Amino acid sequence: MRERRHLDVRGAHDSAELIMAKRRDKSALSPAALEILAQRFRALGDATRLALLQALFLKERAVQELCALTGTSQANASKHLALLLERGLVARRRDGSFVYYRIADASLQQLCRLVCGSLAERHEAVRASLAS
Repeated sequence: MRERRHLDVRGAHDSAELIMAKRRDKSALSPAALEILAQRFRALGDATRLALLQALFLKERAVQELCALTGTSQANASKHLALLLERGLVARRRDGSFVYYRIADASLQQLCRLVCGSLAERHEAVRASLAS
């Protein structure tokens, strides 16, 4: 059985692996790069985390503001934000007693637009077929 090791997507070693895999063959990622990618997609697989990211697409926000916008408790939001931070999807900064989060990966908004656009198209197609 193959041993799975935890990969930190923020680490320079893992970033280098991603870049090297890109240079080898644009269509083939290394097993380490695929694991990082899978971890990022798993991080996006939660409605609360998606709501937090959606709020961050507009601007950097404090945790308290994110809680108010998403209807999430501070403990729950902090747990989800920590996971998004660990996966390299958000970045944070501390200003006194406040912690502010922002989107760390600009391609994330493009990905979400693509998926949401596809979902909207599918919804419209289903609605049109039910109407006829």
